[in-house]
Amino acid sequence: MTGAAWWRQLFGRRKKVSLSTDRTDLVVVVSSFDDVEACSTALDRGAAADPAWAADEHAVLRHHLRLPAAEIDRAVELAAQDGYTVAADPVDVPPVSADELTAVVLQRVQILDALHCSQEKSRMAGLAQRAGGTVVGWDALQPSPSGGH
Repeated sequence: MTGAAWWRQLFGRRKKVSLSTDRTDLVVVVSSFDDVEACSTALDRGAAADPAWAADEHAVLRHHLRLPAAEIDRAVELAAQDGYTVAADPVDVPPVSADELTAVVLQRVQILDALHCSQEKSRMAGLAQRAGGTVVGWDALQPSPSGGH
């Protein structure tokens, strides 16, 4: 993120959130399914990819978790306090492991930067751990440059 973009995000007028999680033109622009990879590294990779992550635009941040079935409702309830919803039909989800955990994808719309991504990654790790599950990784979606909604 450029210095000017950072300054605008911190002190400037907030863009009206118009990104909906149910848009059909959303594509994965950045992802990390490596526990030790820093969010800044993943975002740098996403900015250089095609389609490229647009730092100044809202994104749908999705966290891919594996949770015991009995704990899903409580975890979703806790995540909802921070604006997360369950992804209705997640795409590009890694295969479910052979253990007894259920795949759950929690998502919310936000401006994505390394600091907030890292904070949310930690928050989801704590949530999953308290529920007896694990976090597989995260990804972010933005509208395809060539698509409509």
